[in-house]
Amino acid sequence: MASERTDFIRDIIDDDLSAKRHQRVATRFPPEPNGYLHIGHAKSICLNFGIARDYSGTCNLRYDDTNPAKEDVEYVESIERDVRWLGFEPSAVLFSADYFPRMYELAERLVSEGLAYACSLDDEQIRAYRGSLTEAGRPSPDRDRSPDANLALLREMRAGKHADGTYTLRAKIDMASSNMKMRDPLLYRIRHAHHHRTGDAWCIYPMYDWAHPLEDALEGITHSICTLEFENNRELYDWVIEETGVSRESGHARPHQYEFARLNLDYTVMSKRKLLALVKDRHVNGWDDPRMPTITAMRRRGYAPSALREFCDMVGVAKANSWIDFAKLEYCIRGELNQNAPRVMGVVDPLRVEIVNWEGGARELVAPYYPPDIGKPGERKITIEGVVYIDRADYLDSEAPPKDYKRLAPGKTVWLRHGAVVTAVGATTDANGAVTAVQVRLHEETLGGGNPAGGVKPSGAIHWVAEHASVPAELRIYDQLFKSAKPEEGGVDFVEQIDKDSLKIVHARVEASLAGAEIGSRWQFERVGYFCVDLDSKPGALVFNRIITLRDTREAAKPVVAAAAVVGDGEKVVNAKAKTRPKLKSGPEYRAEARVRDGVLADAYAAAKPLVGEEQADLLTGDRATAALFEAAIAHAEIAAKWIINELPRALGGAELEDKPVDGAHFAAFVELVASGKLNASAAKGVLATMVASGAAPVVPASDGGDGGGLADTIEKVIVDHADKVAQYKAGKVGLLGFLVGQVRKASPGADAAELNARVKQRLES
Repeated sequence: MASERTDFIRDIIDDDLSAKRHQRVATRFPPEPNGYLHIGHAKSICLNFGIARDYSGTCNLRYDDTNPAKEDVEYVESIERDVRWLGFEPSAVLFSADYFPRMYELAERLVSEGLAYACSLDDEQIRAYRGSLTEAGRPSPDRDRSPDANLALLREMRAGKHADGTYTLRAKIDMASSNMKMRDPLLYRIRHAHHHRTGDAWCIYPMYDWAHPLEDALEGITHSICTLEFENNRELYDWVIEETGVSRESGHARPHQYEFARLNLDYTVMSKRKLLALVKDRHVNGWDDPRMPTITAMRRRGYAPSALREFCDMVGVAKANSWIDFAKLEYCIRGELNQNAPRVMGVVDPLRVEIVNWEGGARELVAPYYPPDIGKPGERKITIEGVVYIDRADYLDSEAPPKDYKRLAPGKTVWLRHGAVVTAVGATTDANGAVTAVQVRLHEETLGGGNPAGGVKPSGAIHWVAEHASVPAELRIYDQLFKSAKPEEGGVDFVEQIDKDSLKIVHARVEASLAGAEIGSRWQFERVGYFCVDLDSKPGALVFNRIITLRDTREAAKPVVAAAAVVGDGEKVVNAKAKTRPKLKSGPEYRAEARVRDGVLADAYAAAKPLVGEEQADLLTGDRATAALFEAAIAHAEIAAKWIINELPRALGGAELEDKPVDGAHFAAFVELVASGKLNASAAKGVLATMVASGAAPVVPASDGGDGGGLADTIEKVIVDHADKVAQYKAGKVGLLGFLVGQVRKASPGADAAELNARVKQRLES
């Protein structure tokens, strides 16, 4: 059945099922147990297991345990725990080690057929012999050894007769291939290391490129989904399946590999090697340190699995790598907590408050756990007495506080939330003039009211706890681990970007109702933030982790702007998120809500409305990325609006604007070129597509140069049609020049090859 979600991978699956290429859907999640999973893995988990769920298929959890030197049972156990915590049930839990005997049988077959050989070159020599993108590789001196001799050597390797590094088993493919992965890749290497499952039974271990396709074929996987860095491995994946015949022998339809963009999140590093370094070098307190991007750390911090799943759905599945604003994750975390975290009161920096007209003992009051808009039942008892504590930040020792000041100050009246209205009448200071206590007068007629009552009008509401009906608590205030949004950028050592103040510990007081709070329970401390009871918490020694603040001025609204725009002859280009958004509200309603949540969007809407009208202003200010693009080009507001609303969705091709490297200054320059007439509408569409794919500045296409065949137009069309390849070329895959030249040659038969090469290269580098 077709999935309700839509992305390019699900489109492929829908087409496969419709064409009867597959009768079922089977995916797998294949982590290497050499570290803890992080938020990037969560995206892959949600994709693979989500597809299996959507199509009533299967998804295996399969460990890529082919490198025993780096693997550990601790990691194996943590991975399965994380998958299940995220809400997914593996169809089977498997290991590469399960297939070692079969993989070895197939390796012997390849050797016997002359398709693999034992190579004595070391790692450095193999790299040198492999050549470069512009130079073919050289054959290994062992490449032409006879199959019988190679088979004997492989069996000696298997029997442990050779030391680590003395031999590898390599596929015999093509040392001149344009794909470096096909230049006689390694299939096995010698590792005399103890394996966590097979013990010392093996001393040769398969490489990922040998193990991965064989496992997929043996398990009957239909769609093998990898991240983009494995794109060049796909040709080798197909070669292994074809040459071994493993799919035919197993009776399954052959699997195919598909690649999607990995998740790159601001203020994090996603390399397991670097995360391991953070742990080993004690920059953090273990893999579950709440500042880490690991799933186990996010669980300890207090994130909910449903919020992480929503975040992965919001990010979507794209074909081009991009950076995701951390505020997107925070948006999902806050949304879930707002619905599910009970409200209580906690005072971060306690300041003593003495009620001068208090009479009698403590009085018990009742306060709800949730506000009316949440609509959930539940309440707890709180106590008010003659001495309470408020946050020091809620008292200003000034006779003339700012006009808009809403908290406590001399002569000011406030509502002690859920308790009573009080007015400040005095303060006690120490020898340095610092306030040590505040005296207030209680307005008794307001005591215990759900809201302020009587004729008293408080300026605001503040939280508090009673002296004897509160308990001490340690609060761990977590912030981003790194000072920079992209800690690996600019060649700087990422360790140098660590924020030494990313963890602060404060000693607070919280409601007595929290004395027995369970480990992992999550609470909103009213007006302070969301907190989770940490693993270190013990009876009489409460410890809370701050999950997240109540709001963030950086918060990005949920992206819905320009969700569907009519372009060209009426064709609709639909934003990927619009396809998956529940049809409970209209686009304008979602965008209006976004502007209520985010003052930046509200200001952008107010600025755009008089320039382009209400309807277009609405479309342009539903998310920060689109609003910023419009603001950058506001000098030509009407032209900018037209291109953002009508043409940008086509260039994005279903992706989200914030997932593409479109620079505001570049877009403003683009609009200026259109407005001045230097760029006509037809050429402008191609220029915009290139900008979206590569992030480059706009370039007016060169004239045809009198060639009579419209060569410049042909080149421009190829660049637009293959924007993803252009982006990869600009990112360093210079070997794609030949591919792009070939596409131009197909469209311009008879053109001079040297001229084609020069002009395509010139256009790419302009």
